Formats: sequence, C-alpha cells, structure tokens
Amino acid sequence: MKVLVIGGTQFIGPLLVDELVKGGHDVAVLHRKPKHDLGRRVENIMADRNDADSLREALSGRRFEVVFDNAYDWQRGTTAAQVEATVRAAGNRINRYVFMSSVAAYGDGLNHKESDPLAPDYHAEPYVRHKATTERLLFRMRARSGFPVVTFRPPFLYGANNPYYREQFFWDRLRAGRPIIIPGDGYRLMQFAYVNDLVQAMVRAMVEPKAVGEAFNIGDPKPVTQAELVERLARVANVEPTLVRVPRDIIAQSGGNAMEEPYYFGEYFDMPPITENMGKVTRVLKMKLTPFEIALKDTYRWYTRNHKPRTAGFEFDDKVLAMAKAGSTANV
Repeated sequence: MKVLVIGGTQFIGPLLVDELVKGGHDVAVLHRKPKHDLGRRVENIMADRNDADSLREALSGRRFEVVFDNAYDWQRGTTAAQVEATVRAAGNRINRYVFMSSVAAYGDGLNHKESDPLAPDYHAEPYVRHKATTERLLFRMRARSGFPVVTFRPPFLYGANNPYYREQFFWDRLRAGRPIIIPGDGYRLMQFAYVNDLVQAMVRAMVEPKAVGEAFNIGDPKPVTQAELVERLARVANVEPTLVRVPRDIIAQSGGNAMEEPYYFGEYFDMPPITENMGKVTRVLKMKLTPFEIALKDTYRWYTRNHKPRTAGFEFDDKVLAMAKAGSTANV
C-alpha cells in the first residue's frame, strides 16, 4: 500500500517506517527537513504540517491509502483545524487514517475506557485540548462520511531511542550510585506503553477491518506508583535503589519544574495521574502486549549500548536533597 507517515523521524516514526518497509509498503515521510536517514526506499516530503498551504503544495497530485499522523508541534501546538487540513490534502483514496492521540485526551481520572468522554474544548492545557478536540473532529467526520479513522491513546511511551529524558534519567543516577528523589509520598500512579507494542498495533490497524472507527487505549494493563517505577528500573539495572521522599513544596521552592530542565523526576514524569483500561486493543487487534519487565529489559539493553550518561542535573538533585534535609532537621 501507499503509506504516508507524518512525523516519521523521531521515536515512533523510525520504528514504524522500518516495519512498513519490511512489510513491502510504499512509504513516504512528511516532515520539515529536506532529508531523513530512514533509507533510500523511503520518500522524503518536506512540508510544515501546521501550514495548510505548505501541505497542499507538497501533497498535490499524490494519493495515499494509509496515513499515520504522529506529529505534534510542541512549540506552537497542532490544532484540530490543522489536522483537518492534513486530511483534505492527503486525498480521497484513504482507507485508514491513524491518528496518534494520548491518554492526556481524557483530561484527568483513572481507569478510563475508550468510551469515556474526552476533555472539553476549553481545557486549560493546550496539548490536552488539541488532542481531545482533534479526536472529536475525526470521529464526527467518521459519522458524517464514513471517514476511516483509527486513534491511539498511549500513556507514557518508553523504549529504545526515546528522545525524552525519562527512563535514562533514572538509570544515569542509579548506575552512578545516586539517591533518587521521590516527589511526595511516591504513590502517584503512572502507566506506560512500550513503543514496539504501539507500532505493532498501528500496523495491525491498517489491515484489521474492525479497527476502523475505533479509539484504542494501549499500554501496560497495570499502573505503577512512582516509587514502584524506580524500583522496577533499579531491578533491571541490578542496583539497590536509595529512595528519598521529598515534599513537592520543597521541590517547587528549589526551582523544580516537571516540564523543563533541570528535571527532578524525569522529563514530564511528575504529572497528575491518568490511567486506562487496556482490554480492547488486544481483543480487537488480536495482539499480545509485551510484559513491562521484559520491555524494560529490552530498553535497558539499548541504554547500555547507546546512551551517553548525563551528569548535568546532579547539582540540582543535591540542592533539593539539601533543602529536604534542612527542612526535616528543622522539624525535629
């Protein structure tokens, strides 16, 4: 099939493109750069997906059977209107439009099923708002014209080549014998999706007739607490962790911010919990999800072979730990 991958050069994209090429598909990647390193068999299309004119010009005269829309502009946002412009530019022969949404589309709450309502159009966080409003638009198009949309809502993604400083953040510290800061009591829930499982589900969605018109939660069925996550990461690295629980108000006083450097618990990791029920994806797409421990071991192998450890940020860890110690001493 002729396949267009939008945002094919980071994390999800290269793995997806590799699977598509191995499957014998005719693949093109659309992104903002004049070239990619995905191999000669993959066509490069340069365009800004947030610019409707740029898209129309780049895709003029082309027709695709499958579109994977993975790109989100973190600086400017990517709105429902911009995704709709992408749909229009991609032509009228599409038999699958696979849109990468997020667990964030629910806004908040635990144990969400795919049928649960998404966050409102007026949600304060742009990313949450954009993912939710885009999904609503795509499913309205499905209801009106039979548009063959499929959406995926993964929680925190992990795996080889993760561009976000997340699991690597902890392994850098654990292997250096550093204590790990645990925000608050450490009971905040987190849920994870292995990037390889997500890609396999996306490829399955191309050919599974029952996938059309459906949204899929995808990830490990069981959430873990923040403290449990660190213990799992330490176990894979064969390290005994030292966990130091620090009240979030002390972290904030130290200048800690989950969204930007210097991180205190990995990039974006200390967020209010949103969790999902995962039964539908295995049932409809007829696939098995990789157990968390096995996927973590695979990710750790990649880390040991490819990741250059960082020490930047350790000074901030020390600052937070010193303030926490001073606070606990003052309360004695």
